[in-house]
Amino acid sequence: MNLAPRVTQAPRFALARLIAGHICLHACMAGMRMAAPLLALREGFSALAVGFLLALFALTQVFLALPAGRYADRHGLKRPVGLCVVAAAMGAGLAVAFPIFPVLCLSALMTGGATGVASISLQRHVGRAAQNATELKKVFSWLAIGPAVSNFIGPLTAGLLIDHSGFRAAFLFLALLPLATWLWVRRTVELPPVAVSQGTAPKKTWDLLREPLMRRLMLVNWLLSSCWDVHTFVVPVLGHERGFSASVIGAILGAFALAATLVRVVVPVFASHMREWVVVATAMMITAVLFAVYPFMHSPLAMGVCSVLLGLALGSVQPMIMSTLHQITPEARHGEALGLRLMAINASSVLMPLLFGTAGAAVGVSVVFWSVGLAVGAGSRFAWLLRPESRHGEALHFTRK
Repeated sequence: MNLAPRVTQAPRFALARLIAGHICLHACMAGMRMAAPLLALREGFSALAVGFLLALFALTQVFLALPAGRYADRHGLKRPVGLCVVAAAMGAGLAVAFPIFPVLCLSALMTGGATGVASISLQRHVGRAAQNATELKKVFSWLAIGPAVSNFIGPLTAGLLIDHSGFRAAFLFLALLPLATWLWVRRTVELPPVAVSQGTAPKKTWDLLREPLMRRLMLVNWLLSSCWDVHTFVVPVLGHERGFSASVIGAILGAFALAATLVRVVVPVFASHMREWVVVATAMMITAVLFAVYPFMHSPLAMGVCSVLLGLALGSVQPMIMSTLHQITPEARHGEALGLRLMAINASSVLMPLLFGTAGAAVGVSVVFWSVGLAVGAGSRFAWLLRPESRHGEALHFTRK
């Protein structure tokens, strides 16, 4: 990857505008993800139907991620984001006009897919705008704060509107949020297109996975993504078994989210002193230890401390993964690589809770914690192999493709 300074320099507050746009669009999806299932439950639909509805928010991204990545590689930032704004606004708007279960399912597909596609375009743009590896870590740390903020703003605002004005008012507000995204993003200056050699045969997406570096990175990313899923799944189960109230369980999970957000605020300050492979490998080993001891924590305070430490470890990983991905993939295929990553994450988010539920019922949730912790600890070796001295020859081979 060429990280030399670019001729086109983004305005000083360009990243802040992109983060604000990301927050508005993601908040639309996050609010719909809370409001739509709540309406379904109030209309008497079963927990199975609600689970199906929730899965649809991630399901679209599994199928759209790769085409969206290729589309972003060809067309840049504003055209994909503009289409996502229209799709998200229409998705939430349909729920305003027809607040019935089939339409809510369509809204989930549209808002979830739009958010995923837009995130690929935004990540690709800020990654290309970075001038060196230190900037990559900084910009991806700042960009990762957006979903955390939107996961607070979207559900909270939607909940207040539902309580005071009804579901239609909440859906209308959520439908307007994507329009604010376009107001933030439309002034962004597009980066110069990546030159592609004439006469070169189009490469298949799966060619990316033939490279050892990409396979290692995808494996590491999948293991760490599974840790988020297993923590979200197991903590409520453990808390229920130990008689904790819903507010206590929510506080434990909230502490995890807050710690993950906090570490992303801190990362840009120390980015020049951090090495991606060191941070990721260390986070994986810390996660393995925390997963080993978590089931033995029986008080809310002890579980809360583990949750905070786990949030700090896992929250530090995404900027490092994104920085590494941009350094080991050809610039002309950044969007495609980002799409591949997003597809894997969302497929995992759809399938892993089912696996955790089956395993938890068969052998207990503690065994789920220990098994995933063991896998993450063993996988830290692959994170260590991403260091430059290990990947130098492979990276040169990769970028020549």
